Amino acid sequence: MIEDTPGKRNSLLATVIYFLLASAVVASGVPATSHAGCCWSSIDHKVSLNNSGIWNPDIYRTAMAVLSVADVGGALWEGSDSRLGKTLWSTIDSQIIATGSATVMERAFARVRPKNTDNPCGWFSGRDNDSFPSTEAAFSASLVTPFVMEYAGEHPTAYGLLLLPLYVGIGRVKNQEHWQSDVLAGWVVGGLSGWFAHSRETPLLVQVLPRGVVVGLKTRF
Repeated sequence: MIEDTPGKRNSLLATVIYFLLASAVVASGVPATSHAGCCWSSIDHKVSLNNSGIWNPDIYRTAMAVLSVADVGGALWEGSDSRLGKTLWSTIDSQIIATGSATVMERAFARVRPKNTDNPCGWFSGRDNDSFPSTEAAFSASLVTPFVMEYAGEHPTAYGLLLLPLYVGIGRVKNQEHWQSDVLAGWVVGGLSGWFAHSRETPLLVQVLPRGVVVGLKTRF
């Protein structure tokens, strides 16, 4: 069984509080366009388009890709038998679960993106619409949640990793790619994926991959 320590419980509580506060940040702001006839209008509003500077999607996508590649490389090097190695493999599980879940949900809910409409009520509008939830928000949260849960209780600086999903989520709203509730739902998907992956005694991939893959390259050399 996974050791349940006060530090890990505090990390989980702090992570939940962070996502609640971050949700308030993303949901706030003066709307450029709102839709008074929709029950979501108090949360979802279309903001002015901004794809420049730090809000260029290529920047945060590159950051996530680099971290993901580093995670896979670190897992293959470290192996699954150490604390760090298990966390790295759990993070890979988390990414796969979050991405797969968000992708399925996007297809099912078929919500129109804000760049294509001023109305946040465009649900079930055809397979070309895939706004809800935000896969990028889910992926970014899945990348950091296992590390925060594992280490933040002992090393509070690990909470700084939570800035990544906040940055990505705000960016997706500013890019008019997602409504605010899309981002919030993405964080929930990614956070739950990270919690589930971290809570397992043995990561899923470690169970299914050959032992020679997960033992760690550093052990071989």
